[in-house]
Amino acid sequence: MSESIAIQYFSDLALPAAVLRAVEMVGYETPTPIQSQTIPPLLEGRDLLGHAPTGTGKTAAFALPILARMDLSAKGVQVLVLAPTRELAIQVAEAFAKYATHMKNLRVLPVYGGQDYTGQIRQLNRGVNIVVGTPGRIMDHMRRGTLKLDKLQTLVLDEADAVSYT
Repeated sequence: MSESIAIQYFSDLALPAAVLRAVEMVGYETPTPIQSQTIPPLLEGRDLLGHAPTGTGKTAAFALPILARMDLSAKGVQVLVLAPTRELAIQVAEAFAKYATHMKNLRVLPVYGGQDYTGQIRQLNRGVNIVVGTPGRIMDHMRRGTLKLDKLQTLVLDEADAVSYT
């Protein structure tokens, strides 16, 4: 990022009120460096590669602007987050759900192996906005035709340096 904007508080970011309420509810006060550097360009819809140590708030750095840009009136999966492990997929899905607490009708679904397909398929058929999953299970659903990505707006490769997604 070439421009250095002094962002001291989450309220300095152009996040919608519902997202800011959730941020306050979780107890976040000031954005970490990765958050203050990534949220503004992501809010503009720009592509971004972020790298920061564990525990610096990378999930919030991508999740908050994604939620800010969501069109809750649109049907279909708008966001796909690929995570290398089921544990990370669950953790990221829970974070999205927590940050979206005050957003009506937003549905997040974690999709990973070792879990029965029936529940995942039922929820996909009901409609979800955000899918967070492991590459193998995502591919399985795509092959089965149970995960349609024709409305996809955003793709996140979480921990992309940790594993090959091919």
